[in-house]
Amino acid sequence: MQVGSLIRRAAQQFKDAPCLVEGERVVSFREFDDLTDRLGNGLLRSGLVPGDRVGVLMPNGIDCLIAYYALAKSGLVRVSLNVREKPMDHAYKLEDSGSRAIFCSEHEIVPEGIELCFRPADLTRLIEQTASAPCAVDRDLETPYRLGYTGGTTGQPKGVTLTMRGETAELSAFLCDLVPDMRLGDTFLHAAPIAHASGAFFLPALVRGVRSLVMKKFDPAAFLDLAESEQASMTFLVPTMIAMVMEEPRCAVARLNLRRIVYGASPIADGLLRRAEARFGKLFAQTYGQAESPMVITCLRPEDHDRIGSCGRPFTTVEAGVVDEDDNFLGPGEVGEIVCRGTQLMARYWNRPEATERAFRNGWLHTGDIGRMDEDGYFYILDRKNDMLISGGYNVYPREVEDVLLSYEGVIEAAVVGLPDEKWGDRVHAVICAREGTDPEAVLSYVKGKLANYKQPKAIEIWPELPKSGANKILRREIRDAVVHRISATNST
Repeated sequence: MQVGSLIRRAAQQFKDAPCLVEGERVVSFREFDDLTDRLGNGLLRSGLVPGDRVGVLMPNGIDCLIAYYALAKSGLVRVSLNVREKPMDHAYKLEDSGSRAIFCSEHEIVPEGIELCFRPADLTRLIEQTASAPCAVDRDLETPYRLGYTGGTTGQPKGVTLTMRGETAELSAFLCDLVPDMRLGDTFLHAAPIAHASGAFFLPALVRGVRSLVMKKFDPAAFLDLAESEQASMTFLVPTMIAMVMEEPRCAVARLNLRRIVYGASPIADGLLRRAEARFGKLFAQTYGQAESPMVITCLRPEDHDRIGSCGRPFTTVEAGVVDEDDNFLGPGEVGEIVCRGTQLMARYWNRPEATERAFRNGWLHTGDIGRMDEDGYFYILDRKNDMLISGGYNVYPREVEDVLLSYEGVIEAAVVGLPDEKWGDRVHAVICAREGTDPEAVLSYVKGKLANYKQPKAIEIWPELPKSGANKILRREIRDAVVHRISATNST
């Protein structure tokens, strides 16, 4: 099954019903099919050929989704870029993927080596100047469909090659387990970034004839207003967004019609979940996945949320287990690394055969997450093997932040840890050893100019020295435990 076929079938079935809404702009299912056809054919006429990689650096909006699915129809490979990251991050991913073109806004500086740049006016021009005709470049189920990016233990991003096989498996998993009651007449409110996780819900919405309502930028008050005025049925939020909505004064009185709130991308504090359930009801569903298995490893259904700390059971089409360091499978209650397999998995890391071989030992994807499974088959994530933090739903790699800290004159050593935070999941916290006279506020100001907002430490403190192992490695876990213990002791007095 090709994505273009799904779009054409939706156009045939749902015709002039609203497919996408952004402010006053409404695009029907039939119009969405036509717009993606025109843009897809226009891209091929511009000199791009199927298999070429194309970066998409666009904010939430209808045009972003038109670009995504024009690439799908034309056999081009999407490289999704996050508008919250820095230009150096975008440049790295574009170069690593070998992208020939990019969709971006008027103010973006395009890195060297990009042959074609499509800004909003160019997107409109391509659509208007291209005749209406089907764009249907079929691709093999195992060839690249899109490239996502993740990072390893050092924070170095790796391209994740995702295929049509994986895309259709994710679609099936969502409709089978995560949003099984998604149906014609529903409205899905896309409040989270489409380039991150919310975009994964567009295709399920499309094939079910569901209206997708897109927020350009999340704001808790605006979210409540829109959810109420449009009577949204479903949405996806990261735990940080749930916390912000719960703090909004209007939350207690808004007349909402939400039937399912899916959350994921980071753990949720139990206290926050209980407060949210008390306000909205037992309608929360959790999805656990990672870039190599997008959004689909385990699912915790609304009726299972009494299992505190669980990320749920494997999706119907996914196998999962827990293994020790020798890849022996462990029994219930035993702690090890979570592994999984299924048709939803990536094909490989982009141009990194050794990393691919390490990730797929014995035919199972090794997630890098430490956890356990109980006797009923529910999984629990205990820690992240590679020390990665998740703040506000975004991955933060301590080494990357530490490197920036160490580039500041006067900083001798640095350690970045995540402190438990009900709103952010992990609150990024830095501890440094520095020369006398170093001002932590000046260091913090320096870091803010070098890193995306979600990667920036919320606070920096100076210690005379950092604890180290016998091999002279800084012990992040000891630092984190000491800070958490001190904060806890202070709060209890």
